[in-house]
Order: sequence, then structure tokens, then C-alpha cells
Amino acid sequence: MDILHLVDRLEELFNESRAVPFTRNVVVDEDKMLDLIDQMRVVIPDEVKKAQQLLSQRDRIMAQAQEEANRIVQLAREKAEQMVDRETTVKNAQNRANQILAQAREDAALTRRDADDYVIDSLQNLENELVRLSSQVRNGIRKLEEDRLRASTVATANKSEAQPEPKAE
Repeated sequence: MDILHLVDRLEELFNESRAVPFTRNVVVDEDKMLDLIDQMRVVIPDEVKKAQQLLSQRDRIMAQAQEEANRIVQLAREKAEQMVDRETTVKNAQNRANQILAQAREDAALTRRDADDYVIDSLQNLENELVRLSSQVRNGIRKLEEDRLRASTVATANKSEAQPEPKAE
């Protein structure tokens, strides 16, 4: 399940909540809220696991590229040894092996950069989403605290208005 979907469900739960009369407070179904929070706790580690899998995949691709480069170099060397009779042919084979090796290294470096870019983008998106969610949570907490303080101030004011003033003698 996607974290954004869970955030949407959380917002939906808030919007469906019953308002407390004469306040800005709402009554939220505790079980549903806790269920959503539990699901969020499960999904966020999944996003981190996906990033770790991408790193592992990058390492595997790098190892495969290195093995392929080694195999190509070995093939080029074998071919060059078979053609030792002719000096120009040997030089051509060595040049070709070097080109293949350089190309394999270049391809491996490009694959590494692409994998790194993808992982960085994924982690940055996750970080942005976490920052956005954290901000929403802080705003919600601040709003609830302000409402609670406002309600406490109104209750205190109402209480003091209800007490009669002492009579002067």
C-alpha cells in the first residue's frame, strides 16, 4: 500500500469525523485512526526496503558488468594469443580489447550513475513525503493545542462571569 493512499485515508477519516458543537474539535473513530497509523508504520519501512533493494540491484548490475568486462577481456586476450603470428593482427586485437574494456568500464560507470541517480531520487521523494507528513502532524498538534487553550480560556472566563461580585458594606 502506498503512503500517499494512507494519508488520503487519514484525511478522509478526519473529514468524516463528527464535529463537537461550539468548538473546532472533532470526534475521531479511535480504532480506525490507530489502524491507519499502524499501516503507515508498516508502509514506511517498506519504502526504505525498496530503496535498499535498489542499492542491492545496483551492486548486482555492477558485478555483472565487471564480470562481463573480465570475460570480454579474457576473450580478447585468447584471441590475441591465437593471432600472435602476425604483429599487426596482435596490435589490432589488443587495441580492440582495450576499446571493449574501456567501453565496458564506461557502460558500468553509466549504469552506476543511473542507479545512484534513481536511488537518490527515490530517497529524496521519500524524504519530501516524510517532511510533508511531519509538517501536517505538527500543524494538527499545534491546532489541537490552540483549540484546547482557547476552550480553557473561554471556560475560565465563563466561570468568572458566573460568580457574583461581593457587596460593599
